[in-house]
Amino acid sequence: MCGVAGLLVRAGQLDLEDAARRMSAALLHRGPDGEGIWTDPAVGIALAHRRLAIIDLSPQGQQPMHSPRGRFVASFNGEIYNFRELRHCLDTEPDPPRWRGHSDTEVLLAAFEAWGIEETLRKSVGMFAIAVWDRRDRLLTLARDRLGEKPLYYGTSTAGFVFASELKAVRAVPGVSLHVDRQALAAFMQFGCVPAPGCIYTGLRKLQPGHFVVIHADGDMQEPQAYWTLKDRTTSSGRELMQAGDSELINLVHDQIAVAVRAQMISDVPIGAFLSGGVDSSLIVALMQAQSSRPIRTYTIGFEESEFDEAPFAAAVARHLGTEHVELRVTAEDAARVIPDLPHIYDEPFADSSQLPTTLVARLTSRRVSVALSGDGGDELFAGYPRYRLTSTAWQRMKHVPVPIRTVLATLIRGASPSGWNRVINALPVSLRGQFNGHRVHRLSKLIESRSLAEVYIRLMSQWLPDAGLVLGWSATKLDVSRWPTGTTSIEEMRRWDVGQYLPDDLLVKVDRAAMSASLETRAPLLDHRVAEIAFRLPERVLVRGNQSKWVLRQVLDRYIPRALIERPKAGFSVPLAAWLRGPLRIWAADLLDPSRIRSQGLLDEVKVAQVWNEHATGRMDRSAHLWNLLMFQAWLESGNS
Repeated sequence: MCGVAGLLVRAGQLDLEDAARRMSAALLHRGPDGEGIWTDPAVGIALAHRRLAIIDLSPQGQQPMHSPRGRFVASFNGEIYNFRELRHCLDTEPDPPRWRGHSDTEVLLAAFEAWGIEETLRKSVGMFAIAVWDRRDRLLTLARDRLGEKPLYYGTSTAGFVFASELKAVRAVPGVSLHVDRQALAAFMQFGCVPAPGCIYTGLRKLQPGHFVVIHADGDMQEPQAYWTLKDRTTSSGRELMQAGDSELINLVHDQIAVAVRAQMISDVPIGAFLSGGVDSSLIVALMQAQSSRPIRTYTIGFEESEFDEAPFAAAVARHLGTEHVELRVTAEDAARVIPDLPHIYDEPFADSSQLPTTLVARLTSRRVSVALSGDGGDELFAGYPRYRLTSTAWQRMKHVPVPIRTVLATLIRGASPSGWNRVINALPVSLRGQFNGHRVHRLSKLIESRSLAEVYIRLMSQWLPDAGLVLGWSATKLDVSRWPTGTTSIEEMRRWDVGQYLPDDLLVKVDRAAMSASLETRAPLLDHRVAEIAFRLPERVLVRGNQSKWVLRQVLDRYIPRALIERPKAGFSVPLAAWLRGPLRIWAADLLDPSRIRSQGLLDEVKVAQVWNEHATGRMDRSAHLWNLLMFQAWLESGNS
């Protein structure tokens, strides 16, 4: 795992060496084991690389690296898990490469010469962000892995064309001037992240997963192209699995995940795993331990608040599997100490509150290993979220009620204010109140009047809706559902939406930045694209059966761990944020949300911000999710990133 960065500018416009070194220095945490700079001043191209040495620790693995015949120069972040197979194929070519070392980067470059860049991307299995300069044709190609594990920003700034693993490297370029994109800010407030291809800065973009983009020496940029899409791989073929029996499908899933785990355990440095005690991480650890002659090192986070604490479950799984287990207990004070680091770690506004424990567990893990495997992707690929089943059921019932009737009902619900509904709810017996409050009743009214499953689900996944008027100078009158995918069932469509947006823009960003801030490489075997392709070719009956989600993964896990150690309500990697914002984090939050501060910045509606903070701080309702989006943006803004 590494960091990549670079520039393509008019010859003589910048001191390329100095600019590239500044960009590299900003990415030190992503690669503390070495730095490499390559420039061609006559063209105006510079590539920078920070190295976290995992495969081939020798100098032969250093980057930027040249291809065997010198045509290509690359800066590469990630791992190509099938590089040995690719190397073997290259050895059978009429004019095989003369190998200098045994790194996957060297194999990639030789493959570029033999097969071309696009074909090499299709043949590669891994996670990556690549920048490769073609010295002959004077073309820069940027590429990103299929599921979006590794980040890559690019675009035009006042300094010229720039690209980097993280935005802090772009900000390090002398003379660069960046401005907040208000539409991207509205998207962040809606989802807690900025969905690709958007970026918080005008002029910059994220390269979408499974895509590559070509930039000419004069700065002319082609439209990004897809070399892989989940839709193309799973909607036109593979329907033969629909007729397969349960046992055959369980074996297929088991074998493909086992292959992915084995490939991702290849490392020249110590390796471990995150373990929450849930289905996904337990399955990955079980398969790792089954293929290892030594105890696997496992790591988990525990909380003082019992309703958020999964550490005892993780410890029980670790004991059963015989891993070398380490647990860290987290308090609100521990979280508070991490918060000042978050704007620098995440570098673009990011508001998934589980970033706090993720950062802490990454720091814990990096003390003893350089690589950690995780169970990321299991819920999205194998239908693990309860919201899939609940939303599908609700929509099937709701869609038969005419829209005008639902609109009238929604209007009646919103006829009473959230505080009015709170008074009604509080008058009910405690047993009938559930988790409802006035704000959630109003949110339910929005769901009721939705005209499609896309609207229902995107509203469910949103905090501040586009028509809330929160972001000054930008407004939207309706929900954007243009990127909603098609599928054969409601659950399949929601899974595809999550794999396309929620997974790469939220969950994988969370893990990548947290881990790399501690110089830790993370790998996710469930995100091997071959596993993903199988998951979306499976019949839904082996994903959701009755009230049980991830049915097929549970059957695989039964081979290694007793069901009693795993079965419990799904908690997720969450923190007691609502209580913390009223307690130890209250002063910090109140300071960032001070109306005079909001007003002076000129980006957000101070009245709406004050209303939400007051509702939460006084205990009238839980507005922690909305507040965390606000607070993470404010903390980012105040840290000097704008």
